[in-house]
Amino acid sequence: MTTQITARRTAAFLWTHWRRFPSLVALLVFLMLLSVAFDVAFPIVSGRLVDAVANAGFPPAPEDVNLAVLALLLFLGQGVGFHVSRRASMLVWAGFASRVMRNIVTEAFHRVQRYSAEWHSNSFAGATVRRITRGMWAYDTLADTLFIGIFPTVFVLVGVVISIAFHWPLVGLYVFAGIVLYFTLTILLVKYYVAPKNRLNVAADSAMGGAIADAITCNPVVKSFGAEAREDIRLSHLTLDWARKARRAWRAMDLSMLAQVGVLLAMQAGLIGLVILFWTRGEATAGDVAYAMTSYLLINGYLRDIGFHMQNLQQGMNEIEDVIRYADTEPEERADAGLPALRVAGGAIRFEDVDFRYPNGNGAFYRGLSLDIPAGARFALVGQSGSGKSTFVKLLQRLYEADGGRILIDGQDIAGVAQASLRRAIALVPQEPVLFHRSIGENIAYAKPGATEAEIAEAARLAHADEFISRLPQGFDTLVGERGVKLSGGERQRIAIARAFLADAPILVLDEATSSLDSVTEAHIQDAIERLMEGRTTLVIAHRLSTIRRMDSILVFERGRIVEQGSHAELMTRKEGVFRRLQATQLSTARNVLADSA
Repeated sequence: MTTQITARRTAAFLWTHWRRFPSLVALLVFLMLLSVAFDVAFPIVSGRLVDAVANAGFPPAPEDVNLAVLALLLFLGQGVGFHVSRRASMLVWAGFASRVMRNIVTEAFHRVQRYSAEWHSNSFAGATVRRITRGMWAYDTLADTLFIGIFPTVFVLVGVVISIAFHWPLVGLYVFAGIVLYFTLTILLVKYYVAPKNRLNVAADSAMGGAIADAITCNPVVKSFGAEAREDIRLSHLTLDWARKARRAWRAMDLSMLAQVGVLLAMQAGLIGLVILFWTRGEATAGDVAYAMTSYLLINGYLRDIGFHMQNLQQGMNEIEDVIRYADTEPEERADAGLPALRVAGGAIRFEDVDFRYPNGNGAFYRGLSLDIPAGARFALVGQSGSGKSTFVKLLQRLYEADGGRILIDGQDIAGVAQASLRRAIALVPQEPVLFHRSIGENIAYAKPGATEAEIAEAARLAHADEFISRLPQGFDTLVGERGVKLSGGERQRIAIARAFLADAPILVLDEATSSLDSVTEAHIQDAIERLMEGRTTLVIAHRLSTIRRMDSILVFERGRIVEQGSHAELMTRKEGVFRRLQATQLSTARNVLADSA
């Protein structure tokens, strides 16, 4: 269940970012209060100007003219002071806001990058990206609403009420009661009427964004099945759901504003009506009436906007919730804080009574799995899908944590070392390599930050990738497209192998690294892989059993257990063995395919 983010937690999140810039915050508060003081003075100087003109005779006496000129200068000075202080605060605010927004998005990205493999497997990449960027802009809405809208409003209203109460206590009390009623009504409407509809709208927006990103990322699959219309229909259902929820949220805002207008009209009638009553009794001047009218206009402007600000505030709080949850979710590396780095000499691997079950209950599980792989040995992992081969490697990389037992590398419990050092010690060549939308050179060099051009070129040569790279107009500077879509499967595979060469890690994991290659290229790559495996502890996850004849030992997995172990020759001598049965099944399938194609 998703944890509800409270207003208090949102305020604490904002403060953690604001307090990093104390001098800027102090300057912003000063400029904001200065602009508020000038704004509160507006009704006062307006009333004095009207009195100076209304009380003068015709033609006006010199002292009356001087008084009117002084009142005019005060009136103009108030306007200049307000606009200068407000613009100055906005200039400072722009730099302050951009810094905080940068911190929010970079810190959210930092944490998400370090969440567990399980977290990422259960999350839409597109929705995660949208939550982070939307959270950044939600902060912009939230902070602008507070600094530009709500804070000045509160201080201006307090100042105006005090000013009116100083003139007429009864009128000040009436205005104060109206403002309290307006705020109470606004908060109740936003919290209990508008916010729930906004929250549903935000969730629908995330679902829509995630679906769009998912379909675009998998566009080659969509095209291969001619499923564009199907994806259109799927998205149409999601956009229809979003449109309905957005419409309800927007209508809720409009209806709540209508209720707020009623309170404003009642306040206008009471404030102006009472001052006119005082005027009829000779207890108020024409300037006092002008003062009351401008005070109402000031109150009305700020209160009219406060309804809008409160709705923006609630919407911003709804949309920033995901980023705050990211800030509250501890990344994996936090558990590693202070742990020593893994030191690998030979790369011996040992599993001691390892227990494991996937959190969702699916996939292979281990119960008391024990195994020794000597340093520099070459072991193949075979078995049907879901038998536990990939789980073995994921546990070795600590992409998942064992529920019991220990996993050791060169005698060091991997649960007691920093994850980054563990993963740097293992070079992985996956069956389906994932490349960044960057240049070929950058993708190869990802295994070794700061690698020289000569080192990158040598790694490409060893992986037989230099042949196709040299034919490209931009060579190593060629952009590969999202996930490497501009390259063929075999070319992507060779980039991944070149990356493993450059990593030069003591432990090597090959997930059927030649599966995407044609027979001629595979022969070249097999020779390169043989050299790559020299002196390294190697684990080969094998899907084609014909590729593992020269392994030192073969581990046959079945339902999370190692049911057979031995060399290829040894396992083939077992007439009723699992490995021999798997080999026979693959050979039979291959013959049938050849027969059908003939």
